[in-house]
Amino acid sequence: MSVILDVADAVAAALNAAEEGTFGVDFIAARMVLPRFKLEDLSTLHVTVVPASAGVEMQTRSTVLYEIEINIGVQKLLGKDVDDEIEDLLDLVEAIGDYLRGRTLDDVSWMRQDNDPAYATDHLANQNVFTSVLTITYRLLVAK
Repeated sequence: MSVILDVADAVAAALNAAEEGTFGVDFIAARMVLPRFKLEDLSTLHVTVVPASAGVEMQTRSTVLYEIEINIGVQKLLGKDVDDEIEDLLDLVEAIGDYLRGRTLDDVSWMRQDNDPAYATDHLANQNVFTSVLTITYRLLVAK
């Protein structure tokens, strides 16, 4: 399998292996390459791990450095209490980032994370759906 898919699988597995209560809400993270959901499917929380990009550069004559970005999407159709639900979902996104921050997955090292924008305002305005994407960058050094 490709390196980027291996890393995405490791991220999903790490999230799913977290101790109960770690995130304040139960979910099963699913690794997908093209997450598409019908609006009615989003009535339940979806946490999706998606490979985003991979850069490769020579580190030494005998090693290659992979820099891999993984997107973690958090999506849910909101009810009537939008402000409270968004607050809870932003807490979940932050908890996922906190859980993965600094965590080494096999030989893959966490480097940084971004959550910009914090949530998609167009999804919220047009479909009443909270969508947030947390991008985490990992590095992997591989012998050629």
